[in-house]
Amino acid sequence: MEFNELVKARYSCKNFDGRAVDKEQLEKILEAGRLAPTAKNLQEQKIYVAQSEDALAKIDKITPCRYGASTVLVVAYDKNNVFTYPGEKRNSGVEDATIVATHLMLAAKANGVDSCWINFFDPDAAAKEFSLPDNEEVLMLLDLGYPAAGAGPLPNHDSRKELAATVKYI
Repeated sequence: MEFNELVKARYSCKNFDGRAVDKEQLEKILEAGRLAPTAKNLQEQKIYVAQSEDALAKIDKITPCRYGASTVLVVAYDKNNVFTYPGEKRNSGVEDATIVATHLMLAAKANGVDSCWINFFDPDAAAKEFSLPDNEEVLMLLDLGYPAAGAGPLPNHDSRKELAATVKYI
């Protein structure tokens, strides 16, 4: 699929059929995340793959938004391995993990797997539930799977502002 078609076709699936994600497809998705650029190439991302009944029950405990997905990726980053920007007010952790997550979502669609970015959860509760190290910050959860019959984008999916409303030349 051509890139612009891929971007247009990707949507937040909120109704998965529960089938397991094919191992080969999952590996391709995870590899795309590994290849994502990070500040100074620090590669501070940590991806946890939740597929077991126990792991998925933990996901269900921290969010109502699994939507029947058979796989959930917990995307985190190592707070001790980030680049701090000039001015010392920000670091690269959130943006790097976001770039990784975006690669994961687009790779999923390119490999025939739907996804949904989940941010409706308490990151501290997620870290505690999965016994993550104190130096890791959970950014988001990414549901992965195959759409259930009748699943599709929300009605407003194709509604976009004109480019001039969001882009200004200075």
